Amino acid sequence: MTEYVLYRQDGGIVTLTLNQPERRNPISERGMVDAIVEALMRIDADASVRVAILTGAGSAFSSGGDLRAMQDAAAARAATPAETPSYYRHGIQRIPLAFERINVPVIAAVNGPAIGAGLDLACMCDIRIASESAQFAESFVKVGIIAGDGGAWLLPRLVGFSKAAELALTGEKMTAAEALACGLVSRVVSNAELLPAAEALAGRIAANPPHAVRMTKRLLMEGRNMRMDSLLEMAAAMQSLVHATADHREAVAAFLEKRPPRFTGS
Repeated sequence: MTEYVLYRQDGGIVTLTLNQPERRNPISERGMVDAIVEALMRIDADASVRVAILTGAGSAFSSGGDLRAMQDAAAARAATPAETPSYYRHGIQRIPLAFERINVPVIAAVNGPAIGAGLDLACMCDIRIASESAQFAESFVKVGIIAGDGGAWLLPRLVGFSKAAELALTGEKMTAAEALACGLVSRVVSNAELLPAAEALAGRIAANPPHAVRMTKRLLMEGRNMRMDSLLEMAAAMQSLVHATADHREAVAAFLEKRPPRFTGS
């Protein structure tokens, strides 16, 4: 994993850093896909992890696909089109599915350009904070392809259909300020403040009872697709579990006693 993604844990917060700065952190090749999926599965399986931050090394968050590799593979793709769906299913499409499965909240700290699949990677995260130098582009049409990584599903749910259509059909870049205005990101900070701001937000999430946090994320994720009555049934079932936790009793006691809570994850 280390070659492609750096994994650093500090208490309950894990920071994942895409680690190919000289190539602007493309995510389309198998090694990077494997590393991202492995890191996400590791996070979700570790009860000590409360929240994760995803960022990029160097000046870019992620350039998305590697255009040189795309050019090299163009002839083979055109000669054997029936093999391309398998290439996507066993490749980059594993990333949005991995994000869909995990219950740990993930904050994207977008430190620079997030282009094509790089933008879609940011959209897979639960919260997005951008530096002032961040740029965003759903730029697939600019290179004559479509979003094969779930962007057409993700982007309209974040910014609405009209804005998503504008971004996807023009392929044009959007500044951090424009991303804030349309709700793609929740905050824009200076370059120097990006990771501290992401870490501070992660700390506020990590301070809450971990079972309740993970279940809250799962409800939010499932709520994008479920009917209200089905989601209420799911919420009731989850509520029966968190009501039985020691952290719930501690939270109520601490509130009534006007003292800081001490959560143990039990």
